[in-house]
Amino acid sequence: MTRLLAVPGQQVHDFRRPCAGPAKSAAVLVPLLWDGGEWHLLFTRRTDTVPDHKGQVSFPGGSSEPHDPNPEATALRETFEEIGIPPEKIHPIGRMVPMITITHFCITPVVGIIPWPVSLFPSPGEVSRVFTIPLHWLAQPQNHQIKTTTLEGHAYQVVYFSPFDGETLWGITARITLTLLETFGLVCAT
Repeated sequence: MTRLLAVPGQQVHDFRRPCAGPAKSAAVLVPLLWDGGEWHLLFTRRTDTVPDHKGQVSFPGGSSEPHDPNPEATALRETFEEIGIPPEKIHPIGRMVPMITITHFCITPVVGIIPWPVSLFPSPGEVSRVFTIPLHWLAQPQNHQIKTTTLEGHAYQVVYFSPFDGETLWGITARITLTLLETFGLVCAT
């Protein structure tokens, strides 16, 4: 179980709690790929022109649409829209527990294996870069930490990874990554 490092006098929000209330449904693909004899995760960096989370590292994904029958459909649709991988090339292997974000999205991470190499077609309006990080690097304890961050008077536990290839993984994407590593037994629960 993740330890919550509380700031005295402040309530700390646990992002792993089940989604409830007025949160908007969303899903992301957590893309696993085999390259160079090891597993990697694929990430995107959002452009500086998107409405939300400008310039942040993320997994492909977004808000659920009324015609999406399940989180897998949302994650696969958004992945195709953002980076051009057709749904039939992605092999979903499971869902993670939904997580709530500071911005009130209830995100369901859908873990899927993608073939590698695969042709990518990043949407210029949404994605400025696509890159991968090896799981073994992500799992090394010196490469991630949990910090308390205060936003609008509320304290939150936020996961931060050390920079990798000029990219900083943090926030809900980092929380999903760390939870995946815990699930795989690659890191001890923090």
